[in-house]
Amino acid sequence: MADENENVSTDDQELADEWAAALAEAGESSQDDIDALLNQGVPTPPPAAPKAPLEEFGQAPKANAQQVGLDGPNLDVILDIPVSISMEVGSTEISIRNLLQLNQGSVVELDRLAGEPLDVLVNGTLIAHGEVVVVNEKFGIRLTDVISPTERIKKLR
Repeated sequence: MADENENVSTDDQELADEWAAALAEAGESSQDDIDALLNQGVPTPPPAAPKAPLEEFGQAPKANAQQVGLDGPNLDVILDIPVSISMEVGSTEISIRNLLQLNQGSVVELDRLAGEPLDVLVNGTLIAHGEVVVVNEKFGIRLTDVISPTERIKKLR
């Protein structure tokens, strides 16, 4: 263990000596210059970004803040963000043993009755219910019940 510490300090001393020799050749050398060059490899933490004041959702917007509307510039930033939409026919829980026994032709019982509406999920959050329709030989979903934005916010809390 002591040998390792001696090797590390010897390596540091050799590096310092090399820098001192290089600075001496350049004409100006001091211990401060050597220390500065040795510490160049040490990353310095980036300056902290200024923090904006947080506002509660229930508070009214400040008078000098821009109003956000459907046609406002602030909403344009998020309108092109892609989201994942999925339709859930139903779900069930099975053991790994039964999962490994599944093969072509197996039937998995779901927790929904035939004819019940499907769940429409956006990024895993329920936003609507719908029924399966066929349009131009492709499956689609006709939304029958859309959950209001206030109810969606309540579910997030």
